[in-house]
Amino acid sequence: MTAERVRRLRIKHTTRVSYAQPAASSHNEVRMTPLTLPGQTTLDARVTVNPTTPTWSYWDYWGTQVTGFDLMDPHGDLTITASSLVETSPPEALPPAPAWAELAERTTNSRLLEFASPTGRTAVPARLVKKARKAAAGLDPHETAVAVSALVADRVSYLPGATSVNTSPAEAWEQGAGVCQDITHLTIALLRGVGLPARYVSGYLHPEREAELHRPVAGQSHAWIEYWAGDWCGYDPTNRTRADESHVVVARGRDYDDVTPHKGIYRGVAGGPPEVAVVFTRVG
Repeated sequence: MTAERVRRLRIKHTTRVSYAQPAASSHNEVRMTPLTLPGQTTLDARVTVNPTTPTWSYWDYWGTQVTGFDLMDPHGDLTITASSLVETSPPEALPPAPAWAELAERTTNSRLLEFASPTGRTAVPARLVKKARKAAAGLDPHETAVAVSALVADRVSYLPGATSVNTSPAEAWEQGAGVCQDITHLTIALLRGVGLPARYVSGYLHPEREAELHRPVAGQSHAWIEYWAGDWCGYDPTNRTRADESHVVVARGRDYDDVTPHKGIYRGVAGGPPEVAVVFTRVG
């Protein structure tokens, strides 16, 4: 690992919700605080809300920091701003790949089983699992993760706006287009189908690997996978690369439902979809 590849990123994630008529009240939770992990250190992080209201935080079952807050007075809009300063470094070398029999035994007798079973968002037809098994034939777990990711990326082109948050993996496969959420769900589904535990990662990806220092760059939140092969290993199937110092982990779970950046309920008339903006500034 070289010092030159360690980087510091400032991230500002803003979500604006507007209501057709003032909401009488709302109850919210957000998952927008980057984790501190091997290779990733969160130096500063805060979540602010407008209208101003007290917030609290806790760790959920999957190890994600959650910020909660309630607004009990009428409000016509809501702005959530998550600001963080994160230091990242390149990933370590991959661990030796376990034998498939050893992997199966470990999965059956541990919490890995939670990441080996289909969920509502990661169920796929048997014919797609059969394609994945064919692609992975004779490969070790690390090679399988790359091969199955390539199978998905070859079929499903990244196309913003091609799908909605509720699009199923099978629908994304059939139409041959989707966003990182679809590609991630589909890859997880097929990896689980071939016997490799996999989980959904929500976070950020700096859109310019060699960005100039102190120049703000517009980006967006991102999703990728982690698979278990002796340890959790990050891989970005949308970009066909290992998760590295340009990736910032915020949340991990079985699928998108476990890591949704903003969940809330409110009493009032429905409005339009939230407006989301993410800005990255490399400061080191």
